Amino acid sequence: QVQLVESGGGLVQAGGSLTLSCAASGSIYSIGVMGWYRQAPGKQRELVAVSTNGASTNYAESVKGRFTIARDNAKNTVYLQMNSLKPEDTAVYFCNVVGIRYSGTPFSAWGQGTQVTVSS
Repeated sequence: QVQLVESGGGLVQAGGSLTLSCAASGSIYSIGVMGWYRQAPGKQRELVAVSTNGASTNYAESVKGRFTIARDNAKNTVYLQMNSLKPEDTAVYFCNVVGIRYSGTPFSAWGQGTQVTVSS
């Protein structure tokens, strides 16, 4: 069993900053991809940022230059630093972790989601 616990969401004014964190625990042998997604009301879930084995990162065009994804492999934790927030960044943010269990089976786990609300 792999569990993800997210924290760091909240209400912030436009132009402000927030940092989200997501800690993975359980039967984890190795982690490959760690990413953040978001889902706004009435919209599909979309990729925000992804980190692949800590070697490369990719961002949605809408957040490039404002958001930064980082990971602490020793703690199985991924962070999302969000700066210059805009009202259109308002959404529920989910982390996703893909890896291998000690049993050798792969897993893809999702966090419970954390609300980010940006007021204008």
